[in-house]
Amino acid sequence: MGTSATSSQELSARDIRLAIVTARYNEDIVGQLLAGARMAWQRLGGSEGALLIEQVPGAYELPLAARAFALSDRVDAVVALGCVIRGDTAHFDFVAGECASGIQRVMLDTGVPVSFGVLTVENQAQAEERADPARMDKGGEAVECAIAMVQLLRKIPG
Repeated sequence: MGTSATSSQELSARDIRLAIVTARYNEDIVGQLLAGARMAWQRLGGSEGALLIEQVPGAYELPLAARAFALSDRVDAVVALGCVIRGDTAHFDFVAGECASGIQRVMLDTGVPVSFGVLTVENQAQAEERADPARMDKGGEAVECAIAMVQLLRKIPG
């Protein structure tokens, strides 16, 4: 698993409400990301009742769903999970770039942490390595990032 800015021992999901929004496209890879995310949530003490999981058609739709959750007052953070694999056309550049920009915009406009758990890879093998909870576990990392940001924002006055 990757290194997060805050060590796992300091992270706690006990008093955090989280939404995970997943893209249906590349569902096999996104399913692995979600499995890692769920394991991290449980490992960090997150309650099943405080975890909402929804699905959208693809990575391009993730920012809108993230925004809806961020504005709902039902969650403290959102995790966006998806996978965009480069192909022979410019489609990858548009989808990956707009997804990333949209998620950043949601975070900055709402003040609610939105963790970018969208793989942007060259091929299926890279996607599998990054998604696998036993290898790079990018889904778990995305949950850790969201929790770390909620904890940081709670420490800042105002």
